[in-house]
Amino acid sequence: MTLRRIGPNVAVALYILAAFAMFIISIPNWLLDVLLAFNMAVAFLVLFTVMFSKEVLDMSFFPTLLLFTTIFRIALNVSSTKLILTTGDPGNVVKTFGSYVGGNNLVVGIIIFIILIIIQFAVINKGSERVAEVTARFTLDAMPGKQMAIDADLNTGAITDEEAKHRREKIQQESSFFGSMDGAVKYVKGDAIAGLIITFINLIGGIVMGVVFRGLDATTAMNTYTVLTIGDGLVSQIPSLLISLSTGILVTKGSKDADFGVVLISQLFGIPRALYMVGGAMIVLGIATPLNTLVFVAFGVTFILVGRNMESTIETAKIENEVDQEEVAAEEIRQPENVNSLLQVDPIELEFGYGIIPLADVNQGGDLLDRVVMIRRQVALELGTVVPIIRLRDNIQLNPNQYIIKIKGIQVSEGEILFDHYMAMNPGYVEEEIAGIPTFEPSFHLPAIWITESQRERAESLGYTVVDPPSIIATHLTEVIREHIAELLTRQDVQNLINNLKDSNPALIDELVPKLLGLGDIQKVLQNLLNEGISIRDLLTILETLADYATTTRDTDILTEYVRQALKRAISTKFFMPNDTTSVVTLDPQIEQEIMASVKQTEQGAYLTLDPARTKEIMDSVMRETEKLEQMGRNPIVVTSPIVRAYFKRMTEEYKKDLIVVSYNEIESNVELQSVGMITA
Repeated sequence: MTLRRIGPNVAVALYILAAFAMFIISIPNWLLDVLLAFNMAVAFLVLFTVMFSKEVLDMSFFPTLLLFTTIFRIALNVSSTKLILTTGDPGNVVKTFGSYVGGNNLVVGIIIFIILIIIQFAVINKGSERVAEVTARFTLDAMPGKQMAIDADLNTGAITDEEAKHRREKIQQESSFFGSMDGAVKYVKGDAIAGLIITFINLIGGIVMGVVFRGLDATTAMNTYTVLTIGDGLVSQIPSLLISLSTGILVTKGSKDADFGVVLISQLFGIPRALYMVGGAMIVLGIATPLNTLVFVAFGVTFILVGRNMESTIETAKIENEVDQEEVAAEEIRQPENVNSLLQVDPIELEFGYGIIPLADVNQGGDLLDRVVMIRRQVALELGTVVPIIRLRDNIQLNPNQYIIKIKGIQVSEGEILFDHYMAMNPGYVEEEIAGIPTFEPSFHLPAIWITESQRERAESLGYTVVDPPSIIATHLTEVIREHIAELLTRQDVQNLINNLKDSNPALIDELVPKLLGLGDIQKVLQNLLNEGISIRDLLTILETLADYATTTRDTDILTEYVRQALKRAISTKFFMPNDTTSVVTLDPQIEQEIMASVKQTEQGAYLTLDPARTKEIMDSVMRETEKLEQMGRNPIVVTSPIVRAYFKRMTEEYKKDLIVVSYNEIESNVELQSVGMITA
């Protein structure tokens, strides 16, 4: 019959009940031998189980176990004291430890006992107590950081909601465990002190009992009771020492939801190797020493049989689990509706070769995941919209140092880095060249060179801009997100933004949606703004403007122009330099009239019918004039009249995507402009 069948809760209850019974009832010496042997086996079991536990939470009930073993050990101390003082015969185990361990020499026995006490107090107890205290404090201090790390992994898609929940529970369990351990180590220390006091009482009381009540002379009484006292102290301190050692091991390496007795027994008897070693140790003690051979060998064989049975149970459970997993996998394949999961497309993906994995692996010091979290935060603050979760995946089909960026499952950009190098870029004024591997910066396609760590300091002193590989990837990813943020804005995102604003401005939302504009119309306006790099963070102003003009038109392009004019402070701050004159290019009024004459209005919106040859002439002029600004180190900005701005921007998008087109109505009155050219053809 295995321990599982007798009921773990009953076994634990009987263990505690036996301890309290020994405080009251005097037990015979043969039973004391059995219980002392069992106590030693439990101490070995705890030690080896702690040694083979993979993580601290595998022994989450250790603080409670510490209390139970301490009570049981003190109860045995009390029982042996009764037998020593009343009969002078505490049994085979105590006598053997007193004479055999001390080599039949009282002085040697006393010295060994004192050494064990010193080890217990000065080394193990003191160290375990300090480690438990420090670990508890640092575990509590580290909780916020671990929670933030979980949130970061969740935001980047590295883990699921279920995994995040499991990690949070584990953090709470670790905090609870080390907090309990901080106090539980006091049990072991108190047990050692109590054992020392009991030993002293045994010695003095035994001599008095031998001389006064048993008629022994002082020398005989001292020899007899000193041996018994040393044996009693050793048989108590050795298991206590093992438990102290187990405590120290565990606190340098929690609670479960399952029933306490089941968890405790399963944790103690769940590792067959530990049971085999305990059984072997007990058999060797029974055969190689004068200890009670029958008792120790019986315990040894029992532990080996239990370990064999446990190993068989684990193997059976493992096979059943593998079969169950195969059946579940097969069943999943058979279910046609699960093909739908394959149709889902991630909004943003970053795939990289195996050479870049260390940058994303926290265990190897990589901080790419943290940078991805910061990218989402930065874009949210800059553009006022939430970036979808960015999936990070390794792809063995890529070159080791290559990475690609996908938007909605389609590759839109790629790059290649050297993991152990830095990228150095000449800002334009550095004359001295530095040796390196020529390359191009992936975000803006600027010429650069790869340099080694040893060259970094010199390159920076010369004036080069030096960037590490994670920053290169993060910058590239940020630029791709900015470029495609408009198409990543979904109706659900818009609904979430509106819901956030509705709490403080319910009247505005009730008036606008859906009476004046639908969710799709608002989405189009916001996408138009994001497409030109205009932040939608001031959503209140945007929706207020839409509510003002939606009664006269539902054309989203026209509504966008009204919104841009309402956001002129933000636009002026973004594109024009404060307290300085901004150089711009203007558009010939004749070309403006020509563009407006080519605009055709349809139910699906407006479009241009300008002759392609004429369009090319205008764009050639745009390139010539904006090149003047770029040579001056300024942004290419074209200022037009409000009515033509949107159509001119649409015409130039395919030719010069980074061209900034603003109308006079979008510029604050305090902004000073200087025209350096006019677009004409």
